[in-house]
Amino acid sequence: MDIFAELTWRQSIHQTTDDAFLPGWLAAGGRTLYAGFDPTSNGLHVGNFVPLMMLRRFQRAGHKPIALAGGATGMIGDPSGKSDERNLLCEETIQANVAAISTELRQFLDFDAGPHAAQLVNNYQWMKDWSYLRFLREIGKNFPVNVMLAKDSVRGRLDRDDGGISYTEFSYMLLQAYDFVKLHSDYGCELQVGGSDQWGNITAGIDLARRMGHGQLYGITCPLLTKRDGTKMGKTEAGAIWLSPQKTSPYAFYQYWYNVEDDDVGNCLRLLSELSRDEIESLDAARAADAGRRDSQQRLAEDLTRLVHGDQGLAKARQASQVLFGAEIDDLSDADLAEIFADVPSSQLARDRLSGDGLNIIDALTHAGLANSKAEARRTITQGGAYVNNRRVEDIERNLKADDLASESIVVLRAGKKRYALLSFQ
Repeated sequence: MDIFAELTWRQSIHQTTDDAFLPGWLAAGGRTLYAGFDPTSNGLHVGNFVPLMMLRRFQRAGHKPIALAGGATGMIGDPSGKSDERNLLCEETIQANVAAISTELRQFLDFDAGPHAAQLVNNYQWMKDWSYLRFLREIGKNFPVNVMLAKDSVRGRLDRDDGGISYTEFSYMLLQAYDFVKLHSDYGCELQVGGSDQWGNITAGIDLARRMGHGQLYGITCPLLTKRDGTKMGKTEAGAIWLSPQKTSPYAFYQYWYNVEDDDVGNCLRLLSELSRDEIESLDAARAADAGRRDSQQRLAEDLTRLVHGDQGLAKARQASQVLFGAEIDDLSDADLAEIFADVPSSQLARDRLSGDGLNIIDALTHAGLANSKAEARRTITQGGAYVNNRRVEDIERNLKADDLASESIVVLRAGKKRYALLSFQ
């Protein structure tokens, strides 16, 4: 694979430190590169996905990726792209976050690929023993303050009347710059990749390496994951979209990508998916001809959900998605159903209502609010419009029992094509 050409057609390159030199240099193969991930939370979100996929693509093209978990830099906080000062996390929280994101990083890279095997490092390991005076003498002396002030991450904060930047965050670029030098010294790393907001930190590392006699290093930035209007992707009313199934379920993850706007889906397919160029361009053409089919969104959701959550997670997400289109409901949890039917009315009944003769379907429909009276409930059933767990009910004498639970405690009722209600038996 010509990785530079691959990244170019995928529109994954925002800036490079040497457009003319890097294509041929990378074509020789066997380069070592890194991207850093600061542990500001106990998981990676979709904003981390673009640089993570960059590492993955480089490895598949025969290069050696290093994923850096920023146990040290996370204690300071990167001011890049931030208009306000970060809240500093305690050391225990940061180390717990490092452990969490390290597990997720291992999911996307191959650590058993021989000479191209990925490596996972934590910059706390080489920063913890530095004294303040030693760091200023050996590292700080190589940073002209006027150059630091010119960086976008700093200048943007200094230009704000209501803000500013602390000395702590101002010093962040020194730490990240030293990471690059350290990785070059210990691992032969010559290339750093990151989001476009990391340009100042990357070039600071290249400049530090030159001043400390480490030779020429290089940088490539990728676009931030944004919508056509410039706002960041990966945000919903419920919060960020995470790669961890404990933080964002496979169903919610799948649904997010399935609901991406037509204007944004082509960019997402290129930046994030592993679909081929031929398939992506075919999807572009199909979308232009008939956007209503949503083929692009479906393939995006399938590919990313499989990549992040595996075949089992994709199957679960598909099953949950099909429920809303009338598929019979089996083998789902209370949490699954609560998420799928988040906007659906829910009522609670005592568990013993399912014992003995059980709860008559007419009473169930009226209690759930799907019928205003028993007569209306009876008509709904006789006209073929009543469903239990998306299975049609035709007998007005039907009683709900424990066997009718779709999950641990929930029965899903439906009247007509789209009117749903949940009964929870506690």
